[in-house]
Amino acid sequence: MSGQQKTAPDPYFPGNGDSRYRVHRYELELDYRPAPNRLAGAARLSAIAGRAQLTEFQLNLGDFRIGRVRVDGRAAHYTHRGGKLRVRPAKALPAGSAFTVDVHYSGNPRPVNSPWGGLGWEELTDGALVASQPVGAPSWYPCNDRPADKAAYQISITTPSAYQVVIGGRLLTRTTKASTTTWLYEQPAPTPSYLVGLSIGKYQTVLLGDPGLSGVPQTGHFPAHLLAEFSRDFARQPQMMALFEELFGPYPFAEYAVVVADEELDVPVEAQGLSLFGVNHVDGARGAERLVAHELAHQWFGNSVTIADWRHIWLNEGLAKYAEWLWSERSGGRDAQELAAVAHRLLASQPQDLKLADPGRKLMFDDRLYERGGLVVHAVRRALGDDAFFRMLRAWATVHRHGVVSTQTFTAHVERYAHGPVDELFEAWLYGTRLPALPTAVA
Repeated sequence: MSGQQKTAPDPYFPGNGDSRYRVHRYELELDYRPAPNRLAGAARLSAIAGRAQLTEFQLNLGDFRIGRVRVDGRAAHYTHRGGKLRVRPAKALPAGSAFTVDVHYSGNPRPVNSPWGGLGWEELTDGALVASQPVGAPSWYPCNDRPADKAAYQISITTPSAYQVVIGGRLLTRTTKASTTTWLYEQPAPTPSYLVGLSIGKYQTVLLGDPGLSGVPQTGHFPAHLLAEFSRDFARQPQMMALFEELFGPYPFAEYAVVVADEELDVPVEAQGLSLFGVNHVDGARGAERLVAHELAHQWFGNSVTIADWRHIWLNEGLAKYAEWLWSERSGGRDAQELAAVAHRLLASQPQDLKLADPGRKLMFDDRLYERGGLVVHAVRRALGDDAFFRMLRAWATVHRHGVVSTQTFTAHVERYAHGPVDELFEAWLYGTRLPALPTAVA
């Protein structure tokens, strides 16, 4: 399934995305004024129709005023309500044909309402950030909002010159005119809409790491008053990068940036080539270092290797959780068996009504999914033995690099490295709700 586009609606968010076409490139030209929280945008989507003729199609977009919509340069009929921009081209698009959509829009961006609070564009005390997982991307640009629809991005944002703009990808140009600066970023790697992250704020920027450890450029952006704390808390990220490249294969993008917003965030958020932290994650005592490892690991698991739909979210979170344990094990902390035992005790004391392979929308971000996901990976390690396990893990990230996967893809992949059947292991851990015994036996 790697690299293929899923054709059915996401079962958890059937109103998001449109499987009748796919986007291969977004070009966004935005102007943002923080004080009035005003965004004006022009978006061009380069897309390809699916197997059937397209007489109409859908984009997801929040509550903005639409200036115009064009398909292949011609004015198109559209309706815009309930976060859905329905577009009817002047002429039907043949099956398999390439086409462009241009949307001009403006308004005050605000988060998308969800069971987990507001998602997407968040106005801060002095600036803004985007944290879209799972369905917040339409809060700031029109998109085919489904994880399996991965595209390249070029994003231009003009802001008052006092602010810095950080987006996952390579900064191509920064142009200042009068009192505004335009930042132009390019992300050529296939990217789902929910992983397009950005931060607008007043930051100090530092380069992280020893180029001898890893050739990946790493930058940190943070409020200047946190320099000492940031320098300690993120000091070991270059070693993490080197370890994860050893274990998972080459870092899948051209660069990696971390931002500490001058605001408290409930949890850090991964984006493509970028992770966002809050001031509450920086204490100068490496108190959140496991989260630094977790977000970095997502660049392989979740970002490069992307789930086909949200039923499979345990693949993102379980593998990133296990990366925390591997970092601890390899950096002088507790080993994975000890951390697995802690997670197992925690889960044993909680309700056992979570089916990991299909948790349902209500439980997809439940803490138990992360812990049980890590335990599944540990169970696989114990079943395979370390040699086969680490070969399996590296191959998973390499074979499916920039692709789209499912739980079934993973279980079939593991089977190729197993000495014997692993069906019962997966049946118990992924499809059962009762907590299996702590995995201890080594193959």
